[in-house]
Amino acid sequence: MLTKQKKGMLLGLLFLTINGCSNRRPQNTLPYFNTADFTPEWLVKTDAGYSKLHQVPPFCFEDQNGKLVTGQTTKGSICVVNFFFTRCSIICPKTMGNMNRVAQAFRNDQRVQILSHSVTPSYDNTAVLKRYALEKGISNPNWHLLTGDKATIYAIARTGYFADTEAKAKPTGAFDFLHTENFILVDQHKHIRGIYNGSIAFEADNLIRHIKILEQEE
Repeated sequence: MLTKQKKGMLLGLLFLTINGCSNRRPQNTLPYFNTADFTPEWLVKTDAGYSKLHQVPPFCFEDQNGKLVTGQTTKGSICVVNFFFTRCSIICPKTMGNMNRVAQAFRNDQRVQILSHSVTPSYDNTAVLKRYALEKGISNPNWHLLTGDKATIYAIARTGYFADTEAKAKPTGAFDFLHTENFILVDQHKHIRGIYNGSIAFEADNLIRHIKILEQEE
């Protein structure tokens, strides 16, 4: 049976543990994700590890309007990233529908851009993407449906956004295929700040809430 003294000591240790956790995970902040296993790291810009954080590398793709979208285009923006293809009839209708929820929430917000990369770019050229956008009611001017070189898209998906965590178990070359329901949240400094299951509506709602948190950061 615990004495009052021991109970007091245990409560004190519990308080220190909770308080320590809250210091590492301050409220209304998002973690950083530095590796493909998505282990969260809570950092501030003065921490030594901040300068070593993973950043999304430069890129250049073409959107549904024939416009080049690059790392410079998105400089200083919060980006929501996903991967899809227009002929997908299973996962993509759900994920793109939920992405539209996000797009509508930030329709008039120039600080937020959405980058949806086709994983079958040889078929999904700009004309196909434009038709898809019209059919799906994609009207947010900051929502870019992107096409380009397949190898380049797959490389940035896997090494830039960590979007395909099972890549090592998949074939390469002509049979390589990337299909993920994940949405990736990237902050104004090109750091990964969140991953969400895009096929689930409440995950899209969490994403919307987290974007608003990022908008309060400098």
